[in-house]
Amino acid sequence: MSQLRHLQMLTRYRAWADRLLYRSLAPLPASSLAVTQPIVFGNLLRTLNHAYCMDLVWKAHLQGVPHGFTSRNPEGCPAFDVLHTAQTEIDEWYIHYTETLNEERCEETIRFTFIGGGAGEMRRGDIVLHVVNHATYHRGHVAMMMYGLSVPPPTTDLPVFLREIG
Repeated sequence: MSQLRHLQMLTRYRAWADRLLYRSLAPLPASSLAVTQPIVFGNLLRTLNHAYCMDLVWKAHLQGVPHGFTSRNPEGCPAFDVLHTAQTEIDEWYIHYTETLNEERCEETIRFTFIGGGAGEMRRGDIVLHVVNHATYHRGHVAMMMYGLSVPPPTTDLPVFLREIG
């Protein structure tokens, strides 16, 4: 399987995992999502918001436009339902992006400035891979917080996704 085909599968996997995660969180009261947690982002909702905002940052890098973020942990945080809708939309954007990307563009180097300062550069394909990995990393944080709320997180492992899509 080509790198591009892998990225297309991984963006679909990420959207699937996000759907399961948000579906599991939807019944919780807003107060549970905002309870202080021993995590850099402060609580479960802000952790989800961080993942979403960083998706926007990388999307902007891929498009060659400014993202406008000055922090990886923005002060403002939308309500759960607003964030859920926004995450679904950005997940669909990444799926569409990889479906319209070709091998040559996948290898193209993108130069950018990190939010914390300093120059960076990555290939388009590596940016998409990072977006998927970053979400997986923070789904782990959210799962830990869900256990603390006595809410079992969904199983979002890649092999389960691959089994389900057949």
